[in-house]
Amino acid sequence: MKIVLVAAVALIDADGRVLLAQRPEGKSLAGLWEFPGGKVESGETPEAALIRELQEELGIDTWKSCLAPLTFASHSYDDFHLLMPLFACRRWQGTVTPREGQGLAWVRADRLKDYPMPPADVPLIPMLRDWL
Repeated sequence: MKIVLVAAVALIDADGRVLLAQRPEGKSLAGLWEFPGGKVESGETPEAALIRELQEELGIDTWKSCLAPLTFASHSYDDFHLLMPLFACRRWQGTVTPREGQGLAWVRADRLKDYPMPPADVPLIPMLRDWL
């Protein structure tokens, strides 16, 4: 089974809320909420992928020193296995703006379970809630 490496981030604002992005129509798992991020390209580190993805998807800049490894997900889908490190980030520059048609929501950790998520993201919620 093919392993796909995807890096994700829990952006945490000054009020302790976490940013979720809603997958837009036309993408697999459309309508579900997820932590921002994306596929790690060949030769790229997960941190570099997040820095790139945050710029592309949300129009913000951050730095490797602001990405703290938190936990990871390991989940088998029908045609691939997803390995997804989750980083926490409290510092970035710019205003979070949806650049790819996705919905955005700032959510308190104890309300994350109220948002339907892809199966790989669900186990990350307790770890994040306990960490915050």
